[in-house]
Amino acid sequence: MSKLGHRATLLLATASLASGVAVAQSANSPNAAPPPPPPAVAAQPAQPAPDMQAVLTAVQSLGLKPIEQLSPLRARLQPTAADGARTVMRNKGMSSAPDPDVTTRDLPYGSDPMQFARIYKPTAAPANAKLPVVVYYHGGGWVIADVNVYDATPRLIAKQLNAIVVSVEYRHAPEFKFPAQHDDAATAYRWTLANAASWGGDTKKLALAGESAGGNLALATAIYARDNKLAQPLAILSVYPIANSDMSLPSKQDSFNAKPLNTPMLKWFGHYYSKSMADMQDPRLNLVRANLRGLPPITIVNAQIDPLRSDGETLAAALRSAGVSVEQRTFPGVTHEFFGLGKVVRGAYDAENYAIGRVKTAFAR
Repeated sequence: MSKLGHRATLLLATASLASGVAVAQSANSPNAAPPPPPPAVAAQPAQPAPDMQAVLTAVQSLGLKPIEQLSPLRARLQPTAADGARTVMRNKGMSSAPDPDVTTRDLPYGSDPMQFARIYKPTAAPANAKLPVVVYYHGGGWVIADVNVYDATPRLIAKQLNAIVVSVEYRHAPEFKFPAQHDDAATAYRWTLANAASWGGDTKKLALAGESAGGNLALATAIYARDNKLAQPLAILSVYPIANSDMSLPSKQDSFNAKPLNTPMLKWFGHYYSKSMADMQDPRLNLVRANLRGLPPITIVNAQIDPLRSDGETLAAALRSAGVSVEQRTFPGVTHEFFGLGKVVRGAYDAENYAIGRVKTAFAR
């Protein structure tokens, strides 16, 4: 079966997700029509660096359509930044195959077909080794994408940290609306604590990580662990997280027309993900209003050309006000979905080394 056919088969069963937040309304079918677009804004985003633009151009060449104009079912079949990066790699004569130094296997943590985790482990790890554990949540706005789309980051983390990475798949909207994904994230965290030792993991060296919608889940799960007196992670890595429901934030204006994520897409994701406007103020989504006290050190990575940039910046400010150790960095010349593209985008390479280095330091303590 072709890669596209495999993705269609997997995603038609249940959805997938990654990036947005905005206005909410009920829409339960994956064939439901998209919401009306918000009023256009004339502001143009900054220009991506040439290597970032090459990936964006490659995605467009694969037939990408505006996701905010599609039903969830059709949106799930669109090419991704990962597809664009593989195209650039092939054009440069580079191998686009997954790094063989890391092995994977899928294990269920719940009864639904989408409640499973992909366990990444360094191939050379000794059989009796006790490796650090990173629980990772992928992006996709809680509507599109899956663990296949977001393979690069957990594979890289496993290799660079010599760690076991648990990449969590979860149920998707609109078939399963908020808080289904947050419930799944918490369930998978409990499951990891109970089972990691059998995979060679050491839960005394544990971190949480995620991108976009997954960046939100990583921090929300840490709050869940704190409130339920579970083992706390030593560090949290949150990459361009959804964190602030305020649609007037600066980046939601200056990156209104950005690619691959724009402000109308945030409304699109929220339309399918949430049941009501009140959901968007829930502290699990609107993290800047959550009780953030007592959380472990947090690293927040943002892209300059991204409507979620201000989410990360305001979340960092809220964490500092709550007395949490946090470091937030916005990388220039790159866009949403840049993280994990380090083989072809220099800004991504720098961000990956910075972020993974921060987690490594936390483990060393």
